[in-house]
Amino acid sequence: MPGPSPTPVASDPTLPSRVDVVVIGGGIIGTSTALELAERGHSVLLAEKGEIGAEQSSRNWGWVRLSLRDPREIPLMIEAIRLWEGLEERTGRKLGYTKCGILFAAAGERSRAGYEDWARHLEPHQIACRVVDGDAFDDLLPGHRIKTSGALYTPVDGRAEPQWAAPAIAEAARESGAHVMTNCAVRSLDVEAGRVTGVFTEKGGVACDSVVLAGGAWSRLFAGNAGIELPQLKVMNTVLRTAPVEGGPETSAWTDDFAIRKRADGGYTIATGEGNVVDIVPDSFRLMRQFLPALRAEWSALQFRLSDRWWTEARMKRRWRHDEVTPFEETRILDPDPHERLRNRSWAAAQKAFPALKGAQVEQSWAGMIDVTPDAVPVISAVDEVPGFYIATGFSGHGFGIGPGAGKLMADLVTGASPVVDPHALRLSRFSDGTPITLMEGF
Repeated sequence: MPGPSPTPVASDPTLPSRVDVVVIGGGIIGTSTALELAERGHSVLLAEKGEIGAEQSSRNWGWVRLSLRDPREIPLMIEAIRLWEGLEERTGRKLGYTKCGILFAAAGERSRAGYEDWARHLEPHQIACRVVDGDAFDDLLPGHRIKTSGALYTPVDGRAEPQWAAPAIAEAARESGAHVMTNCAVRSLDVEAGRVTGVFTEKGGVACDSVVLAGGAWSRLFAGNAGIELPQLKVMNTVLRTAPVEGGPETSAWTDDFAIRKRADGGYTIATGEGNVVDIVPDSFRLMRQFLPALRAEWSALQFRLSDRWWTEARMKRRWRHDEVTPFEETRILDPDPHERLRNRSWAAAQKAFPALKGAQVEQSWAGMIDVTPDAVPVISAVDEVPGFYIATGFSGHGFGIGPGAGKLMADLVTGASPVVDPHALRLSRFSDGTPITLMEGF
């Protein structure tokens, strides 16, 4: 079964010969960066190897979530929520954005205590966040049958439609002057005297002063060809959507067994709460040392497997010239098969928790590849070794909600504007300058 279908975005007919900035990747991070730059008066090429938003940006849960963010992400996510609130008016298009609140159900007293500890991170920002139980929990999820010792509730959290968002932002960027090219892979950087002077695409060269790599799960491969070490692996999550359902929850919720949010069409998006799939690939061994802390912390939530993905990536070129066909052209859209057992398990758990879902029609299921870093915090950074080159990737399953904020921060870095938040914790060099790799404590 193919993945979800984002709103189609037509390609511009011709490639520009020169722009100020080339943005590689048409997901929500790349489109948000392009919109920010174009609105500031910079000429931009947004180049996507496939279709706008066709990979993880349309395959995620659709959560706009501040709750349980790593503290290093909180300031940027607060800015992202502020941007989401005005994004429909800004783009002139529907995004399905709604403040609905999100509940994280505690599996026991230990996780409840962890939620209470995390909520203190929002106190300096004066944002409401609390642990609820009993009648308060029941009022937020009428008719539920979830067994929990309490749940973290953040009312400012929301939801939006992944199939609408990146395309809407891309079209708004074009209306602000950006060039938008689909089915146009950027093959490599053009570097002279050590700094970026342009890019080579499959349709020809483009001169520019800066390049932003927002390639999601493909970013490590592109960076590696440019001689830049970017520690990043892929994790697969499986999602399904239902037909419209009467009487289901308005508030989004997460449990160990499933995650659920209402869709704009009245149906529900349901995914595995835990149980992400990790395909063992050659990079698993190359990056084992850096990812070891994450593996120890998240071992119980990951399902490792040896699949045909090993051979796909083992055969994939890791170096190429600008006049050669690249892996980005050989796989326009990364469309993995959903994990049937995990999908069925999450669907069964959701129906048990919400009787209103029983008998609902499952319309579609899909999987998506999440780009993860060793500390599960994104890279939004200049690349020190190559002036003019910037990277925004590794959002570790948190990219959809934070996308507009990430785009604003990246535009600040590219243009030299005062950054909307301190980007130090998001720098690429933290993986090579001796900084200890630390993860947010689990719950």
